[in-house]
Amino acid sequence: MKQRRRIYFTTAQKNEIWDRWQAGESMSSIGRGFERDSSSIYPLLSRTGGIRPPDRKRSRLSLTLSEREVISRGIVARRSIRSMARLLGRSPSTVSREVCRNGGYDRYRAAVADEQAWVRALRPKRCKLAMSPWLRRAVARKLRLNWSPEQIAGWLKKVHPREETYQVSHETIYRSLFVQARGVLKKELLGHLRSKRTIRRSKQATQKGNDHGQIKDMISISERPASVEDRAVPGHWEGDLITGSKNSHIATLVERHTRYVMLVKVANKETNTVVSALIKQAKKLPTELYKSLTWDRGKELAAHRQFTLATDIDVYFCDPQSPWQRGSNENTNGLLRQYFPKGTDLSVYSQAHLDKVARQLNERPRKTLAFETPADRFNECVALTG
Repeated sequence: MKQRRRIYFTTAQKNEIWDRWQAGESMSSIGRGFERDSSSIYPLLSRTGGIRPPDRKRSRLSLTLSEREVISRGIVARRSIRSMARLLGRSPSTVSREVCRNGGYDRYRAAVADEQAWVRALRPKRCKLAMSPWLRRAVARKLRLNWSPEQIAGWLKKVHPREETYQVSHETIYRSLFVQARGVLKKELLGHLRSKRTIRRSKQATQKGNDHGQIKDMISISERPASVEDRAVPGHWEGDLITGSKNSHIATLVERHTRYVMLVKVANKETNTVVSALIKQAKKLPTELYKSLTWDRGKELAAHRQFTLATDIDVYFCDPQSPWQRGSNENTNGLLRQYFPKGTDLSVYSQAHLDKVARQLNERPRKTLAFETPADRFNECVALTG
């Protein structure tokens, strides 16, 4: 059987691949740019978990190629170690070690010695998690609770504000997960991240667009009061459906001020079904804590007037293909994929189970809340209304 030819990339090509990956391009798109399959791009990216390796830099203290050439010429001229050291402004021990480790007087070659210096160069120092068993265990425990690396880092900083030994950046956690060569965090913990990918994607990666149609008598988000926009006042919600297999769905609601989450079981995405479920959910809250609802242009809320008449809650609709206008809800839907991966039959989950998932999300600290929890913030609002 004929073996496939191994594909090699030059340094310039590797840099271009990393540039394009960090800009959010897919492997298929990058591969097309090099007239190759995505399968030839994956090995390069996966080696470091999709995280661009830092550029290697020569220490300012190490010998340069030109200095090694001076040593090589000195050996040919039969100069002593000390005289070569004086000529370079280096210590005799530095020159002596250089010559001994690269073949001695008889076999020293400047270019070969310089290349070997790169091979022997020290790798980056061990990361903080590798050096602190306590920190490593603390991070692993929170990952198993489905906390994100950013939430873990923020929580550690809040609990240990003056003890840097007990703090670690979210980037270090991500790198320790995706770059398995570090041997710090177990690979199984990757399964507790929101995304189940084995390599890290760029923040610039494109999101899918909307293909929703027109809804009669809808009120545009542009008409939403400014007091809703600044999140200063509680009681304004964002909503959407997440979809599973077998045409199953869950309605998701997020309060903009506190980021408090509610999940609603719906039998299907017919507008009367969804609106009836949302009306029932709305009546569980004080009227002061449910004043408006912002939705995308999904037809499941075509009967929005029925919802408003039953609850006195105003409904606003986002602009086409503008998911950022419901940013809190979009982010929460991403978090929910940890519990309900794409392709899951959502109809098998009871409302009690959905409440349990919502409670777990509401008890996770959020960076945007200074690492307080949505539950704490929302309970404060409930107490004020009481």
